[in-house]
Parts: sequence; structure tokens; C-alpha cells
Amino acid sequence: MKIAFPQMGDYYVPANYLLSHIFPNVKVIKAPKITNKTVEIGTKYSPEFVCTPFKYTLGTMIECLEEKADILIQMGGGCRYGYYAEVQEKIIKDIGYECTIINLVTEGVTRFKRINKLLKIINPKYSKIKALYYSFITFKMVKYMDEIDNYIRENIGFEIKKGTFESLKKEMLIEFSHIKRYKELKQTYKKYLNKFHKIKIHKPDNRIKIGIIGELYTIMEPFSNYFLEKQLAKHHIEIKRFTNVHYLLFEKAKKTKKYKKYAKEYFKYNMGADASDNIARCKYLCENDYDGIIHIKSSFCTPEIGAMPIINKIASTYQKPVLFFSFDTTTSETGIKTRLEAFYDMLEMRKNK
Repeated sequence: MKIAFPQMGDYYVPANYLLSHIFPNVKVIKAPKITNKTVEIGTKYSPEFVCTPFKYTLGTMIECLEEKADILIQMGGGCRYGYYAEVQEKIIKDIGYECTIINLVTEGVTRFKRINKLLKIINPKYSKIKALYYSFITFKMVKYMDEIDNYIRENIGFEIKKGTFESLKKEMLIEFSHIKRYKELKQTYKKYLNKFHKIKIHKPDNRIKIGIIGELYTIMEPFSNYFLEKQLAKHHIEIKRFTNVHYLLFEKAKKTKKYKKYAKEYFKYNMGADASDNIARCKYLCENDYDGIIHIKSSFCTPEIGAMPIINKIASTYQKPVLFFSFDTTTSETGIKTRLEAFYDMLEMRKNK
């Protein structure tokens, strides 16, 4: 039996680790990196006005099926994406593939009894104790990865020797994937955290700081935003990003309540997905001396479309520039880079003035 799951950033490392340890007799297929071919496949079989993450994940799933995957694991979101697994399953079977699709999260809710039932599809006799132990290690791995990523994001634009952060991160992920016990994971994390802090950087006091907010998939999968963070780092910019997997799994429920209180003058009810959070984050960035804000989303993302006028109003009140990007399979990479460079030039002129 072969299991696969859609690609999203570097999170295939903990996902692969978890599945291969819970089901040692099952082969876990690493999804191919997203390419233009992936996007073409996903777009070909998707409804025209569906949001972009649907197309990217569908394309990835079909590529995994070409690698002879028997079971596809999918996770829904807190918006209409939570209903997409069933639609994707129907499309996949309509075009002739035979497989089982397991959706671990529906309507933005995780129910452990339901997950247990679904995992028994893969192996009815799997060890629950073993699953809990390796789930704990996996969640800690995600936490450590996200903490390291936050540090990289703030400093990669100022490294003296280009490529140092990226090469060290690749080395760390390889070691993470071969971890045997939690103690070993913790030691490895501390070792690499120390190495990252030793990387030589030149970070001027008058550096430009930009906060990135927006729809979660487009933020976390670099291909879907045309490697926006890399482009910013080339201009020696400090980057702040809030959304990651650890936040979504363990912090969102608690922080959303705080966000609602913090930005109560701008919204009264939860707007779905990350829209409410992003409004509060915009206010936070404006009040904490960030030079500009970039809001990114996939096309047809309804919650973020609703949040955009409010974000624009907040940025205008605080006199902070905000740049909106909407990504689809037909978005021009050249156009993105041109707008990004113009935004950077404008921020630099404001800073100098």
C-alpha cells in the first residue's frame, strides 16, 4: 500500500515522518515539488472559479496517483476548502483513478475519534500508543521548524554569505527526518538554533520591515506566491509572517479571541478562515513600526476579499502603505516582481525622507 499527501512548503518532512512511523509497512510517497505542470493538471480538471489552493492540491494529488499511490490524505480548512476533499475525490474518480481519500479535517474541525476511524482504513491493527508518541514528536518538530523559519525570515536578507541560511536549513531538515526519539529531536533543534544564530549578518538600524498577511495556503506554499519572501530578502528587508502550521493547529483558537478584542472597532463577527486575524494583524503591524504591509491571497478567496477594504482603511488611518496580491494560475510572475520592486522603491523613499 502506498500513501501520499499534497505538497505544502517543507511540511512534507514532519508529515512523512509521522506516517512512516505509524505505518512502518506502508510506503509513503513524497509528493513531487509543485511545478507549472502540476498547476496545468490541477487547472484542467478544476471548476473555473474555484480558489487556487484547490487547483494546486488537485494537481499534486493526480501526480501522486501517477506514482501509484493507493491512499491520499487531505486536510480541509476553516473556509469552503473544508468541503473540497469530497469534490476532489469525485473529480479524481471521474477521470479514471481508483484510490481512497482520507480527509482528516472537515469544516475546520479535528475530531480524534473520527481520525482514529480513518487511520484504521490504512491499518486496522495500528498501535494507538505508538501513534500518540510519534504525533507528539511530529508536532514538536513542526513547532521547531516554524520557530527556525521565523528567525530565518527576519535575518536572511542580511546574511553576509548568500545561501548560508538555506543550505543550513536543508541540512537540518535531513537530520529531522532521521530522528528516533524526542530527546534526539530537541538536541538537534538546539544544535541548529545555535548554528543559525552564529551565521554572520549585517543588519542596519534603518532597515525596511514588512509584514505579510493573507490566506494561509498562498502564504505557506512558496510556489503559489512566486517565492515572494525570497524576492523581498533580495532587497534586504526584514520580514514578519504570522501564519504557519503550528499557529493553525495550536494557537489560532486562542489568539482569534484576542484578535477580536484587539481590533473590535473594525469587525464584530468572525469573518471566516484567517480574515479576522489578518485585520488585527494589520493593526498590529501599523502600531509596531513596520514600514509596509503585503496582503496575499488566492483568487476567489471570499473571506480575504471581505477583509481587504477594512485592511485598506486601517493602513490609511495609520498612513502605512499596503500592497495587495491576488494569485491565480494565470498570474504573471513578471507583473508580481514589477509591482514588488515599485513597492520597495516607494518604501525606501519614504524611509529616507
